[in-house]
Amino acid sequence: MNLLVTGAAGFIGSTYVRALLADDSPDAPTLTVLDKLTYAGTLTNLPADHPRLDFVRGDVCDTGLVDQLMADADQVVHFAAESHVDRSIDGAGEFVRTNVVGTQTLLDAALRHGVGPFVHISTDEVYGSIESGSWPETHPLAPNSPYSASKASSDLLALAHHRTHGLDVRVTRCSNNYGPHQFPEKVIPLFVTNLLDGLNVPLYGDGRNVRDWLHVDDHCQGIDLVRTKGRPGEVYNIGGGTELSNRELTGLLLDACGAGWDRVAYVSDRKGHDLRYSVDWSKARDELGYRPRRDFTTGLADTVAWYRDNRAWWEPLKKQGAR
Repeated sequence: MNLLVTGAAGFIGSTYVRALLADDSPDAPTLTVLDKLTYAGTLTNLPADHPRLDFVRGDVCDTGLVDQLMADADQVVHFAAESHVDRSIDGAGEFVRTNVVGTQTLLDAALRHGVGPFVHISTDEVYGSIESGSWPETHPLAPNSPYSASKASSDLLALAHHRTHGLDVRVTRCSNNYGPHQFPEKVIPLFVTNLLDGLNVPLYGDGRNVRDWLHVDDHCQGIDLVRTKGRPGEVYNIGGGTELSNRELTGLLLDACGAGWDRVAYVSDRKGHDLRYSVDWSKARDELGYRPRRDFTTGLADTVAWYRDNRAWWEPLKKQGAR
């Protein structure tokens, strides 16, 4: 079985690929990775010489290339996306192109070649902000940033291909990921690498914004459960079960790096900054047996240790593209 994985030179996609390649059972899939290698994607995330891995550098908006790869695929896991909210606020065009047009290009090719399941990786940000409680998968979408609006659009396109054409599409919506190999523009690796370099860390506003934290290994576990056991046309929330305000998270990172609050620089809040995200992942639990396995305290300590021990990985990336 050949699995086409898009965007798998990035953080979450590469973690997923490495997990599948660690499976040496007779029915383990071969993997074709399609990645454009933008600033957030690097071949250092992938075991490029693995015999079951074929890497193709290319754009998900390239109709000819996508069609060629889809002809040889049995299933698709679609990670490829522009994902940094701040960059989307500065300019939404690339987000619409990659996240919407790219997804449409893949869906059309999958439909032509009868490929499925097609697992579309999305985000809890499509729901907007919630004061209390948690979003079920049936909650109306109310995205508030150009990034989340582009992801909501791609979700709807994917689900429309199931409802209109019967394509086996399955959508996952995850909470905030953390772990090794995350590009150092996102909050945890940005703060950790800044602190390791003796720099200050930028905390938006008063730090009250709340996020649910999910270790990338748990996310990838959930994705593969959706791929292998999920139902066509369904959406599955994948959460981590650890809600923290940005201020609480900052305190944990300062402690982990042996730094004090004098290293925090309070900066103007992000435009349209959603106050709180929280997903109800009981559907994935009850239908698929999903549960987070990584304790947040241990997972965060391991993540900080990984960045401390892997300067050779993140220093070049931070120089070339982190904000």
